[in-house]
Amino acid sequence: MDLGKVDGLVKIQQLRDQFDNLEKHTQWGIEFAEKYTKFVKERSEIEINYAKQIRNLSKKYQPKKNSREDEENKYTSCRAFLAALNELNDYAGQHELIAENLTSQIISELTRYIQELKTERKSHFHDGRKAQQHIENSWKQLESSKRRFERDCKEADRAQQYFDKMDADINVTKADVEKARQQAQMRHQMAADSKGEYSAYLQKFNQEQNEHYYTLIPHIFQRIQEMEEKRIERVGESMKTFAEVDRQVLPIVGKCLDGMTKAAESIEPKTDSKQVVESYKSGFEPPGDVEFEDYSQPMKRTVSESSLSNSRGESKPEKPVSKSKGKLWPFIKKNKSPKQHKEPLSHRLNEFMASKPKMHCFRSLKRGLSLKLGSGPEDFSHLPPEQRRKKLQAKIDDINKDIQKEMDQKDALTKMKDVYVKNPQMGDPSSVDPRLAEIGQAIEKLQIEAQKFEGWLAEVEGRLPAKSDPPRRQSGLYETQNNTTTVNNCAQDRESPDGSYTEEQSSETQIKVPSTQEFDDEFDDEETLPTIGTCKALYPFEGHNEGTIAVAEGELLYVIEEDKGDGWTRVRRNEEEEGYVPTSYVEVFLDTNAKGAMTYI
Repeated sequence: MDLGKVDGLVKIQQLRDQFDNLEKHTQWGIEFAEKYTKFVKERSEIEINYAKQIRNLSKKYQPKKNSREDEENKYTSCRAFLAALNELNDYAGQHELIAENLTSQIISELTRYIQELKTERKSHFHDGRKAQQHIENSWKQLESSKRRFERDCKEADRAQQYFDKMDADINVTKADVEKARQQAQMRHQMAADSKGEYSAYLQKFNQEQNEHYYTLIPHIFQRIQEMEEKRIERVGESMKTFAEVDRQVLPIVGKCLDGMTKAAESIEPKTDSKQVVESYKSGFEPPGDVEFEDYSQPMKRTVSESSLSNSRGESKPEKPVSKSKGKLWPFIKKNKSPKQHKEPLSHRLNEFMASKPKMHCFRSLKRGLSLKLGSGPEDFSHLPPEQRRKKLQAKIDDINKDIQKEMDQKDALTKMKDVYVKNPQMGDPSSVDPRLAEIGQAIEKLQIEAQKFEGWLAEVEGRLPAKSDPPRRQSGLYETQNNTTTVNNCAQDRESPDGSYTEEQSSETQIKVPSTQEFDDEFDDEETLPTIGTCKALYPFEGHNEGTIAVAEGELLYVIEEDKGDGWTRVRRNEEEEGYVPTSYVEVFLDTNAKGAMTYI
């Protein structure tokens, strides 16, 4: 095979290999750009999810409206935590901004550029393949003309040899020699034409080959190189933008962190502790000194009728022992059954004689249990004095705000009515009257409500203890020196059978313990309260405390005294069993005809 032919085929093959390599490399470059775009997209999704989780976390721990957390916001630590949550919410916003900038500045731009890159790459390689195909076709034409020139030369040589042979043979006719000579001339002419054609194709191929290798292919390669460099530069710019997006939010993130630090530094432990003292300050006076209880004087009494008559005639009754008066309200044990005291029978007799006055202070027990059940009365009488005063003042402030809002609406409607009167075309003045009347009624109702709470506030402010000598504790001894025995009212001692405080004081602060005759008369005079309705127990109530009655769930009872606002209702099971139950534990059905019946405690 001709060496020139082999050399041309090798160059073309090498060129084809270079195109294949470039095609593979540029395809890898596009895949790399797509890979980086996918990386940025996943980073953006992580930022969005992180910001969402941070926002949800901040929202989860935000204080709920009308909840106990509103009370907690008065502490500096709680306010600092709320400020930190708000800063954390802003911090999440910066991560959302990062995700947004990554999407707009990198992902969208790279996606669009990759599509343009694919189109440009396709165009360059199409031009390269077209040039490659053209040079291959030119080479094939040159090879074809070369083979034809070679074949014609051989045919001309054979025809010349045949003519020479015929011309040398004497036995051949002149006509055959002439024919052979013409054939040889024709073959020589054909070989000369093939030579000219081959020479023309060769010249043309050399020109095209020179243009292909020195003009077309270098130009295509140059464009592919520029395309590749632009791709690399674009990816580099995206990586730089990737870092800049984070750097842009650093100042805001720093401010958020500074805000968290400032919030933490605003916490004041002393202020919070003072707030706790202010919130739970009760207004009670400290308990007085405990008197000496002298048990050295034995009390020799019998339970016979003679001893009772003697005690009536000879000795004067002594101070009875109140079952829960060994300690004042802060120290009494809750749910302590009075029946657990072991006392002489005479003590129990006197205590029984004093049982009726104890019923006058049963509101103390009511408020104690109502405080436990979490359903306090409207006047907040279940709270200690100082806390009650604060609650009433807060309620009055809220009512005054509502009154001011209604007044503002009334003023606005009055002005609107004046405008309608002056300009009838704008509206009918009478159309405003119903709304004005409605607002007037609402204001009147709010003012009555405010007066009611102001009365309670004046009452509690009048009862707040002044700075005076500490009260003395009541002794459990019977004092034989006194002519009459007095029993302090339960409300005056500020205690209830379960240890809850009650501030309501009865006007009867001291009640004489009657003699045996008086004791009998009181029992005779006590009338059975009339029934004013029925009730159904919604929940079981054990009724351990004095004056209460145990009820079972679903039990039907008679109502003899309705709730006075302190959370207790007086009921009767039969002629002998009656007592108080929590109002929230029963469903009451009052008899409308009996609502005017007298009720008392």
